[in-house]
Amino acid sequence: MTQLVEWLQYLGKVYWKAVIAVAPEYNSQDCSTCAATVKKTLSDRTHVCIYGTVLDRDHNATLNILAKGLRQAGMDLNTVGHAGINAWGQLDLYLYSLMVTSKGKAID
Repeated sequence: MTQLVEWLQYLGKVYWKAVIAVAPEYNSQDCSTCAATVKKTLSDRTHVCIYGTVLDRDHNATLNILAKGLRQAGMDLNTVGHAGINAWGQLDLYLYSLMVTSKGKAID
């Protein structure tokens, strides 16, 4: 596991991305919509909350991991209308393009 963490930290530095460790507990059992705990066995592949949320188990866990990571980074969890928060780093590319002159050399 240590080697995986080292690789992720290395790739984060290479691609200028934040790497945030998130605790693995309850990511697939807590509802990503209402935070209610929905107990499941490993064979249960669908998250069905008593309040109406129905998601693939992994999709639910992914949303929980994203929310935990954003919270740990001190970012607002309400990403509606935030064009700068994305998985592909378009904002990073845009900012980098602003730092590059028309001759293709980076501005110091």
